[in-house]
Amino acid sequence: MSTEQLTGTTVRMPALGESVDEAAVTRWLKRPGDPVTADEPLLEVATDKVDTEIPSPVTGVLQRILAEENDVVAVGADLAVIAEAGTEPSTTHPVPAISAPAVDPTAPVTAVPLVPSVSAPAADPKSPVAAVPPVPVATTIPLQSSSPEPAIPTVVSSQDLDQDRVVVEKLPRIRRTIARRMVESLQTAAQLTSVVEVDVTAVAALRAAHKDAFHRRTGIKLSFLPFFAKAALSALAQHRVLNASLDPEVTEVTYYRHCHLGMAVDSDKGLMVPVIRDAHRMNIEDLARAIADKAERVRAGTISPDELTGGTFTLTNTGSRGALFDTPIINQPQTGILGTGAVVERLVPTRQDGGLRIDVRSMAHLSLSYDHRIVDGADAARFLTTVKTTLEHEFTAADLL
Repeated sequence: MSTEQLTGTTVRMPALGESVDEAAVTRWLKRPGDPVTADEPLLEVATDKVDTEIPSPVTGVLQRILAEENDVVAVGADLAVIAEAGTEPSTTHPVPAISAPAVDPTAPVTAVPLVPSVSAPAADPKSPVAAVPPVPVATTIPLQSSSPEPAIPTVVSSQDLDQDRVVVEKLPRIRRTIARRMVESLQTAAQLTSVVEVDVTAVAALRAAHKDAFHRRTGIKLSFLPFFAKAALSALAQHRVLNASLDPEVTEVTYYRHCHLGMAVDSDKGLMVPVIRDAHRMNIEDLARAIADKAERVRAGTISPDELTGGTFTLTNTGSRGALFDTPIINQPQTGILGTGAVVERLVPTRQDGGLRIDVRSMAHLSLSYDHRIVDGADAARFLTTVKTTLEHEFTAADLL
């Protein structure tokens, strides 16, 4: 049935990025007959890169859905028709109504027996049920008993119990994409991980002294992550092999003079890596704003596919969930990814003025996974040492002003 016969505005699948040609309809947020306002989310769609919402272009009533859930729809194809406010919906194709299930007129009808009242004498258990005269349908009324009927035990088979112990769900499109890319990355690169421990006591003190003023000025909570990001960006300028990519044939390497920093973000729909463009030009405040903005829009489902491509190096903060460190998988075709572990206070021995003392220090682990086809272990160690030095000695209050 063509949409030309329907009156109203046709909603079409919008462009979702330069390399995105289609998307799957994952969920309709409105049903036919529901009122909608302009820019109100109408449905959710999923691509290989992102799940996102499609808003209504006009205010009106959702007249008809043209693409069902799980349908894969090309960019520009029709999704729905909305009857705009002030216009009458099409009479040729009315909005489907929700009706009761159809009844087969040839099916036998079971008569409803009249339940005797409490004061009536008990029925003979040997007498058949059919002996109780049926009540005409027109005069049937619900009766309430002064005492509940005894519960009838339900026999549950072992097979039913086994079925109750498992839940089978279809894997979301974006989760399938993540799974495929993680395996491809491991099969493509010779991945190795190096780990160092960093004393971030100076950063912790700087953050504690300025976090309230920073929040009042920016509206953003000051975490450790912008410091880790800034230290990594500074180190990438000195160790270009980790801000690079290999071609598929492993015959050429591209070194980047800029750094588009990917930030791994955990969301209800799966792990996404939005990219902060030209992050190497940003200070601590700029990075804190960009990180908060990207994370919020990923979790709200408003991040665009174009914001998830083009990264040259990636940072993943597994410490936000309490992990001390991990071995992150490289985001292809990049040559490295830095994982930041949880910041924990520990008793650490230190030497000062020739003497040994034990202090409470804020410590964290940094884990760098790298492509050993182009990055050697010594390269990775030098990069991590530069990041460690920056975090332990080089940040001052001037970095927060």
